[in-house]
This record gives sequence, structure tokens and C-alpha cells, in this order.
Amino acid sequence: MSSLDQKILLPGGAGLVGQNLVARLIDRGYTNLVVLDKHQANLDILKKAQPGITCVYADLAEPGEWMRHFDGADVVLMLQAQIGGLDYTDFQRNNIDSTKHILDLVKASAKQPYLVHISSSVVCSVADDFYTRSKIEQEQVVLASGIACPILRPTLMFGWFDRKHLGWLSRFMQKVPVFPIPGHGRYMRQPLWARDFSDIIISCFEQRVGGGIFNISGHEKIDYIDIIRMIKKTTGAKTPIVKIPYGLFYALIWTWSLFDKKPPFTTQQLAALTAKDEFEVIDWPGKFGVPYTPFDKALDATFNDARYNAIILEF
Repeated sequence: MSSLDQKILLPGGAGLVGQNLVARLIDRGYTNLVVLDKHQANLDILKKAQPGITCVYADLAEPGEWMRHFDGADVVLMLQAQIGGLDYTDFQRNNIDSTKHILDLVKASAKQPYLVHISSSVVCSVADDFYTRSKIEQEQVVLASGIACPILRPTLMFGWFDRKHLGWLSRFMQKVPVFPIPGHGRYMRQPLWARDFSDIIISCFEQRVGGGIFNISGHEKIDYIDIIRMIKKTTGAKTPIVKIPYGLFYALIWTWSLFDKKPPFTTQQLAALTAKDEFEVIDWPGKFGVPYTPFDKALDATFNDARYNAIILEF
């Protein structure tokens, strides 16, 4: 078996990172990819975009038939994550319970596969919300497992297939008469291109990087309002950008959540946006051999790539 034939398992692989990662793996010639995910619509999108891979519907929080796919796995890239939502039970199931099941399967495997865990920069955040709490506990579970694996903590990500974050913001901008900015809009972000992050994940298992925690932050510090202006310029949108009082913006988001059980943006995420976090920037280009792509170039590739820019994940 060549290295390109090794079995690579991607729990939670139909989300933003997974879709970008699969695209990069296919580009590099990997042929034996298995994605486990419980978002059927996103699995369908993945199968259409990448017909040569195996896509399996699986609720990773519950033991089931999906567990057999760990047999013979050479690499496990643990991507599953509940990011937004109004019920902590969803975060418990999808971030913590699922992780415990996966770690048990990795440890029980006859040939223990190489594991990469995708954590988040929010474990170092001053924010206190459902996502932050569950990701902190998830990382603690991985560390307590005794499996020596790289733990990657990415900052805010954007890229192809983006149903949230910058992708959602760009589509929202096309639909509304004015684009609202909460308060002054000077909330520093460190955006990370999902393609760069995908290449870091690939580098981890190709180099068999040992255990350790790595803060994978975007190398540029950009205010939220400037990100919005750059999206407008890159996409050619004509929508005026208007600052509105923070309290009014909060009220609008809260009201939206009354009518939408899965709102694209919650009051907790608004609080995280304004939390004044600043995350460590390490030399990950040197560590993993992955050059950093400047934000403006990454943004252009995200919104203007002929292959994938029109493919959007489902809510």
C-alpha cells in the first residue's frame, strides 16, 4: 500500500474544515477517504463535489454501525464540532460525547491510527459561552486519553463552502439594503484561511508530528469592520455598510433567535466577537512547512475560485 492509499477517516468531515480538507487531500492524490457526519445535506454536497470518496451518515454521539469504519484506519482527523446553537445539549453531544466514542475506538484499534484533534482558539478566550465551555472540556478529554497527538487550535476560519463566518456575511450582504455593524466595529480578528489550515493538518500526519498543542492563528490582525469592507470590495457588492448601536444589534439578533431554532448568528457569538481576544501567533509556516497566505489573496481565492466558490453548505 502506498502512502496515498492509506485509509484516512474524517469524523465530522462534511463541515467547513472537512470540505476544504477533502478537496486538498484529493488534490494531493489521496484515494481512500471516509467521511462520517450527521448533516445529510452537507454529506450530499460533499459527495457531489468529490464523488470518489466514501460518505457515511453517522451520529457520532451514539454508538452505531458507523464504528466499523475505524477498522483498518491509518489516520483519524477529528473534526466534529458544534459551533452555534441555543441548547447546550447539542454541544455536549457533538463536541464531548462524540469525542469520547472516537477516542475509545482509536485506543481499541489493533493498529492504533495516527490521530489529529482539531480544537479551537476559544479554549484560550475570555468568552464564556456554550461553544467555549464544550471545546475546553473536549480538549481536556483528548489530553486525558493518553493518546499522543497534535492538538490544533485554529482561530476564526473562512474558505470555500463557508455557510457561516465570512461566507454567510458575504451572502447576507447581497440580500439586505444595508449591512449593519455592531457599535464601532473595531473588534480585532485573526482570520485563518481554511485551505492553509487544511495543509497544516495534512502536514501533521505526513510528518507524523508528535503530541503537543499548537495555536494556529491567522498572522494578520484585522478589525471586523475592515473585514466587511474587504468582503464588499472582493465580491463587488454595492450594499452600504452602516454602524448601529450595539444594544440595538443585540436586540435584533435576540429577536431573530425567537423565530429561528438554528440562527446563523447568536447573542453568544456576538459577545465572543466583542470579547477583545488576542491569540498567540506561532511560526506555523516554519513548523509545518505551510506558507501563510495573505488575507486579501485568500479572500479573493475564496470568493472567486471557479471550482468551489459557488458551493455553499446548508444550514
